[in-house]
Amino acid sequence: MARSIAFREALREAMNEEMRRDDRVFVMGEEVAEYNGAYKVTQGMLAEFGPKRVIDTPISELGFAAIGVGAAQKGLRPVVEFMTWNFAVLAMDQILNTASKMLAMSGGQISCPIVFRGPNGSAGQLGAQHSTAFESYYANIPGIKVVSPSNGYDAKGLLKQAIRYEEDPVMFMESEQMYGDKSDVPEEEYYIEIGKADVKKQGTDVTIVSYNKMMKVAFGAAKELEKENINAEVIDLRTIRPLDWMTVLESVKKTNRLVIIDEQWPMCSISSELGYRIQKEGFDYLDAPVRRITAADAPLHYAPNLVEAALPSVGRTVNLVKEVMYMKK
Repeated sequence: MARSIAFREALREAMNEEMRRDDRVFVMGEEVAEYNGAYKVTQGMLAEFGPKRVIDTPISELGFAAIGVGAAQKGLRPVVEFMTWNFAVLAMDQILNTASKMLAMSGGQISCPIVFRGPNGSAGQLGAQHSTAFESYYANIPGIKVVSPSNGYDAKGLLKQAIRYEEDPVMFMESEQMYGDKSDVPEEEYYIEIGKADVKKQGTDVTIVSYNKMMKVAFGAAKELEKENINAEVIDLRTIRPLDWMTVLESVKKTNRLVIIDEQWPMCSISSELGYRIQKEGFDYLDAPVRRITAADAPLHYAPNLVEAALPSVGRTVNLVKEVMYMKK
């Protein structure tokens, strides 16, 4: 039976359920315990699990990431919260040089089953240093997985999968702008396999692909296009690494057109990789060039009009779809 709960509640349920099931699972990060989490994702967890399993850390991302990586290599299953992925650049040494490489460097003897999670990308007027989308950064690193869900149902199932079954480090990227969003989440236990995209809306005329909060733009564009008798198929990648480009290819075989909405900067972005894969393997199915809409190739400013101008929008996506449909705007 499903009930409507907020995105943050879905994440909390995932962690609670896995911590009750397995005492090797613990949560650590800045303000996760006494303050109930900066965005209240870990609310109430300290009271249930105690300070040995819900651990407030100093303001030292590199330090507590290193503790988590060491714990994972010793057989525990840590969930490390970053207050924002913008701060996680300070922990990149542990993620890149230790967590992602140890399985290979140890000849398969030492795995690192750790989940790093927290808000990612723009969140309104927070300025350039708190507004970077990091999926493509971590997707470039062999040895880790990158998850970027768009709703509470997917977030809970994917997070439970990451905590319980994944032996590789998982970068779990959320959005501050989605924590209050509600979606239907079953009461019964479920898991979602990492590495599988999801066709959220069937369509025949054009394939629109996105992930995380940009799915709102994708759905908004699809709704506007319906008014002009354009039936868009909408795909949520959900996982960035591994990238399920085959699901996108199967859609393009049907629609013959592809538009990608991506919050990344354009250079070396997720849309760059996906566009390459589709044109290489699906060239004969395309009736128009693959097109994409990304964030502006610049730091995100504070002013709301500049934020609006820099990020993908419904209007710009609709215009791009019309271009690949060879329609007059």
